[in-house]
Amino acid sequence: MIIKTAEFVTSAVKPQQYPPADMPEIAFAGRSNVGKSSLINTLVNRKRLVKTSSTPGRTQLINFFIINEMFSFVDLPGYGYAKVPVTVKKKWGPMVETYLSERTSLEGVVLIMDIRRTPKQEELSFIDWLRHFNIPAILTLTKTDKLSKTKQKKQQMLISETLSVDKDDLLLFSAKSRHGKDKVWEAIESVSGNTEFCTPDP
Repeated sequence: MIIKTAEFVTSAVKPQQYPPADMPEIAFAGRSNVGKSSLINTLVNRKRLVKTSSTPGRTQLINFFIINEMFSFVDLPGYGYAKVPVTVKKKWGPMVETYLSERTSLEGVVLIMDIRRTPKQEELSFIDWLRHFNIPAILTLTKTDKLSKTKQKKQQMLISETLSVDKDDLLLFSAKSRHGKDKVWEAIESVSGNTEFCTPDP
């Protein structure tokens, strides 16, 4: 994918604050500290388009970015971090569910999970949400560079069984090595039906 421009647009907590739904959107979701920001930055070849933080739970808003003035990436707030205030946790569900149910331009969601962790109820519930709203899910396992090839395959199988999905539906990705970047772009192209998303890098 040739990235010519990638710009932050706005942050929002409710539909009235969303930008106009006039171009295709791909949203990114995942537990706090799974490498969501790093994945987005790697996809668009930017180091700091999305701010990364060593403090989990920092992203508490829905952040919109416009890519190539042609489509949008949407960074959803991370979930599942114990130290996030209870009031913030209570807002997360309604805020994200409202976005998923009402955003007409949403083409698919990249659900990001740390390959070293077994998915919990939050991931299962989120996948149920996506199925309920008929939103395609791109299931992506990050931080693969932390494990050997053998352990990667073992974890991939365990996670596929936990989520009741085919292991080949779980994309392996590393922000450090950039391994899996093209596969994620291909999946985005597949759910969006937009071949312009995935013009190969020269």
